[in-house]
Amino acid sequence: MIESCDAGSMPFIGSFDKFIEGALRYARATSESTSFFESKIVSGFIDKAKAGITVPNYPQYRDMTQMFIDMIDGLTKVNGAYAETDTLTLKTEQGLIPEVQALKNQSGKIHENLGQPYKLRTCITGPYTLSSILAYKDKNVFTRLGNILAHIAEANIFNNKHGTVELMSIDEPVFGFLDDPLLDHGSEGRENLLQAWETIMEKIQAKGAQTCLHLHNTTDELFWQVKSLDIIESHVHDPFYQNERTKKQLEATDKNLKASIAVTDIDQLIRKYITSEAGKLNDIAVNEKVAEIWKDLKTRKLNPTAFLDTVDTMKQRLRQAIEKFGENRIPYAGTECGTWSFPTYESAVEYLRRVSEAARRQT
Repeated sequence: MIESCDAGSMPFIGSFDKFIEGALRYARATSESTSFFESKIVSGFIDKAKAGITVPNYPQYRDMTQMFIDMIDGLTKVNGAYAETDTLTLKTEQGLIPEVQALKNQSGKIHENLGQPYKLRTCITGPYTLSSILAYKDKNVFTRLGNILAHIAEANIFNNKHGTVELMSIDEPVFGFLDDPLLDHGSEGRENLLQAWETIMEKIQAKGAQTCLHLHNTTDELFWQVKSLDIIESHVHDPFYQNERTKKQLEATDKNLKASIAVTDIDQLIRKYITSEAGKLNDIAVNEKVAEIWKDLKTRKLNPTAFLDTVDTMKQRLRQAIEKFGENRIPYAGTECGTWSFPTYESAVEYLRRVSEAARRQT
């Protein structure tokens, strides 16, 4: 059976300032803001599960990099970037992700609401992506961040009668895009990043969860060398999903894929819709139409679901992946990334419903 999952982020409704305040205070004391934070996370998770997603990620409404930076002492913001001004350590909450803890604390309520125990996907920002916001980096930065993130990963895996963390993703959207001398082949920095990933994923596996690496670019193939990596995922149109080399490497390293079957770049989806309706247009004309559509989306004159990938499109992508790699190599199917850029919360939930339907129909 191919299970459905998502990558986390969702559009937010309500007072974001109150939500952030609740997130930062959640592990320390109960207050109106912490109750608000908890209710938003729990309701968002339930909405994903009721849309049919079998392994939903915790609803990620906060910035994926900032939320982990906020958990680490020893970093100081200087001129818009961060610098290591002391030894990196976890803050007093011992690496507990508030979103995950909210779902754990309310696991009984979630179980009752869904009528069955739930499975959870969690994600943490990877050491390479976190390092990208530092003003200065040396060859050992991945080791320092990796050790911190390994503690966070270990602290946020649970398994009780109401719910369990089945999958934990290390999110590295920046990896592969930069010409980074720290990652030169044969360099110590490259080896340190590889070992940092390994350290984190070994902790995840030791706690009984599967490991996943979330990428936006797969041209640098360092990830194949991570022994503790179970599942790889990238974007829908990444050649990685059509490459014969991918199939050979999956078999050689005994790794699996999450099939990305739904595009989440809303501008890309709108542009595709425009060209399918109006035919070939020059860039200026397309940009003008995109601007017009966004104006109508913001005033709710247009329903954003009209621009989203259909269930049939998703089914076709999943079927092609199965034919290419074999169903035994694809335990999960889902969105390529989060849906935070979607015009409405409702359209994001509808997209997840389509993803879940496509996965169910295929299997």
